[in-house]
Amino acid sequence: MKIKITGIGSYIPEKEIDNTDFSEHVFLNEDGSPFAYPNEVVINKFKGITGIDKRRYAEDNYTASDLAFFASQKAIENAGIDPETLDYIIFAHNFGDVKYGTTQSDIIPSLATRVKHKLQIKNPKCVAYDILFGCPGWIEGVLQANAFIKSGMAKKCLVIGAETLSRVVDAHDRDSMIYSDGAGASVIEASEDEAGMLSYESATYAADEANFLFFGKSYNPELDPDTKYIKMYGRKIYEFALSQVPAAMKSCLDNSGIAIGDVKKILIHQANEKMDEAIIHRFYKLYGQTPPKNVMPMSIHELGNSSVATVPTLFDLIIRGEIEDQEINKGDVIIFASVGAGMNINAFVYRY
Repeated sequence: MKIKITGIGSYIPEKEIDNTDFSEHVFLNEDGSPFAYPNEVVINKFKGITGIDKRRYAEDNYTASDLAFFASQKAIENAGIDPETLDYIIFAHNFGDVKYGTTQSDIIPSLATRVKHKLQIKNPKCVAYDILFGCPGWIEGVLQANAFIKSGMAKKCLVIGAETLSRVVDAHDRDSMIYSDGAGASVIEASEDEAGMLSYESATYAADEANFLFFGKSYNPELDPDTKYIKMYGRKIYEFALSQVPAAMKSCLDNSGIAIGDVKKILIHQANEKMDEAIIHRFYKLYGQTPPKNVMPMSIHELGNSSVATVPTLFDLIIRGEIEDQEINKGDVIIFASVGAGMNINAFVYRY
């Protein structure tokens, strides 16, 4: 028995933020000093590295659980199931519900419980809970659904990844341009055919790597130091990802019994275009090969980095034919992979 994604859906906010919208920002160095070059140079360098030209921010009256609800409705409709038959709702996020204009996180009740309430599911045996696993959270939720279903504890699970990172960024940190908002959701069920998950890999590196992503004060010394924002050591994350993610992907693929030449698509967390390209090249190099054309679809150019939402959203966009020159056909083998705060890495090999 395998587990299969029987429904997929996403919610992409309508508020579009272009790189030029940051032209009047006051970007500062970590010590609070101003940059020695104008914002135009900062923005051009940023786009050259990350590939991001635009990103989406949640509408002011919505929170992460709202975005998740919208994506979940689509996934449930796509799967054609009665939501009352769901056994688990697994919600991956990082900062909970953060209302517009604040940075305070609200996670009581759990966001999964809020989605269950919004879906009007009355079945008390539909268990709803959240997971905090950084950007790889949606994939980890799928792995947990796999365990629940294979153990006989569940038949149907709803796995969600949603985040509103725009509300926890330091406007004086140029890294704030990376982050965006969005939601992706999936219905996971047992599969008796050839489709479904073939293998998986998951790991947490917390010796020297635990605090590569963290909550820290603004670079503006005039702001309250007790108000915290998402921060990262970008170079350390880049080096960590390149040294660890390709090996994890190779281990996962080798355990599946699938040959590298049979992999049709790699759906990797949309964190940074240059980093993702380097990961894929190193992965194929482990097999003495170079990546085939169009093997790695990208959505980061238009949507930015929405953390846990990037992978399910990318999958949904491809399935709906929304990514140019990209398609997934029945029988295709896909690798899903992610890396993020923790530091966490995970992947699974999947036959569509």
